[in-house]
Amino acid sequence: MTPEQLAHAITAALQAAVDAGEISVEVPDEVRVERPKDRNHGDWASNVALQLAKKAGMNPRQLAEVVAEHLRRAEGVAAVDIAGPGFLNITLDAASAGELARTIVEAADTYGSNDALVGHTVNVEFISANPTGHLHVGHTRWAALGDSMRRLLAASGADVTAEYYINDAGTQMDRFGESVLAAALGEPTPEGGYPGEYVQELGQKVLAERPDLAGLPRQEAITAARDLGYPLMLGMIQQTLQNFGVHFDVWFSEQSLHDSGQVDQAIARLREQGHVYDADGAIWLRTTDFSDDKDRVLVRSNGEHTYFASDAAYYLSKKDRGFTEKIYLLGADHHGYVNRLKAISAAAGDDPEQNIEIRIGQLISINGAKLSKRAGNVVDLDDMLEWIGADAIRYSLARYPADTPLSLDGDELRKQTNDNPVFYVQYAHARTANVSRLAAADGVHREDGFDPSLLAHETEATLLAALGDFPRVVAQAAELREPHRVARYLEGLAGSFHKWYDACRVRPRDGEEVTDLHRSRLWLNEATGTVLRRGLDLLGVSAPERM
Repeated sequence: MTPEQLAHAITAALQAAVDAGEISVEVPDEVRVERPKDRNHGDWASNVALQLAKKAGMNPRQLAEVVAEHLRRAEGVAAVDIAGPGFLNITLDAASAGELARTIVEAADTYGSNDALVGHTVNVEFISANPTGHLHVGHTRWAALGDSMRRLLAASGADVTAEYYINDAGTQMDRFGESVLAAALGEPTPEGGYPGEYVQELGQKVLAERPDLAGLPRQEAITAARDLGYPLMLGMIQQTLQNFGVHFDVWFSEQSLHDSGQVDQAIARLREQGHVYDADGAIWLRTTDFSDDKDRVLVRSNGEHTYFASDAAYYLSKKDRGFTEKIYLLGADHHGYVNRLKAISAAAGDDPEQNIEIRIGQLISINGAKLSKRAGNVVDLDDMLEWIGADAIRYSLARYPADTPLSLDGDELRKQTNDNPVFYVQYAHARTANVSRLAAADGVHREDGFDPSLLAHETEATLLAALGDFPRVVAQAAELREPHRVARYLEGLAGSFHKWYDACRVRPRDGEEVTDLHRSRLWLNEATGTVLRRGLDLLGVSAPERM
């Protein structure tokens, strides 16, 4: 019995009590169950009696007793006890609990998927670094968490699009062009320009494409160097993210907003809404109407658009493309963006509490990381991937809430010991794969038999309960935008599996006949491997079969 099936059984028990005239209350469409903190209190618990008691005009314990009487008759339920003020503590019979192993194996990599966010159309924007240099340690946190968030939202039924906003407009691109041109012509890096070996490499590639650079007028040469160097730099960023396992559905150019006239169109639309005004020769958005600390300039007195104007046009672009929910994942230095982005949402006619969500990620540091000569005076993500590996970085970043400062020890992340959480979880998966290989060699095959009632050992009950909790963890992590809940769950699951492995044999001992107990345990072993693999994938981490 899965938690969903048990929830349906509780709903049916409520309805039976209503039909019998024992209680008078509207039966909810959904009832939630969760694992009790103390396994001695049963396999699952529900507080539905506490939730409905007031509406039913009954004491919670009294209502719980009525529901429990009907629930005890449900197939697969071994016992229902009342605890505290009215909690239902439910114990499943061994066969019903063990049947979950077959459910998981047959569901394969769809297990854990749920419908918590069905009907939600979500745009998740993260990283959005300038295409003027390599990605560095400051970009890694949202690269890892943003991609995991995308995976979790999709697993929970949302129609989700991951988007990279390319900041390819403005003065930083001109400085980039000047830097590439200087490198191409053998000149020193200009003041305020971009250093690093990668700029020298770009300069040589640009010069190979345009050997006439030296003879062009200076501004024309800068523009040519910028336009040729930009796609090369963007390609390097995209390759780094691919190596990091991060996927984007859309690469959206800021410059395209200007080239297509969308920035001016956005200003006109906001003016029609009554929120744009002219003052001191500039054009302003009255964001103070929406709790911002000051109004924001859209067009300066010299006629230049501000970055804020691009932000407004970009928000309207997302809205026009049908994204009712827009999630912005911003760096620690972007706290000031929260109110102004919410003000744009409100000025556009949206509900800032529903249509836009802004998350701020705190800084991280990697102890022992060396500054990159290739990228300049920064810790380069490519170097980190070569040194530590994508799996260790992604998993370690996923273990903590994004709003907590984080310092990681690179040498510790490389260790293959149980003290290293990513190794601990990956090793659990590799162990499930090894058990399956050796069991097959011993003649233990799932298709030859399965008796879920045999999965009655204490460690099996604990392991099955943990496996059954996976869909709830996925749904909650997606709804709260907190991938760390999956990582911590996987570590608990790995611990339960290792204890089960030590206590229960899947393979027969020498000379022992293969029985349904061995086969049933093989189902449980492979169900565990399925969930470990699925959970790691949601974090963008591989699940090796040999370690």
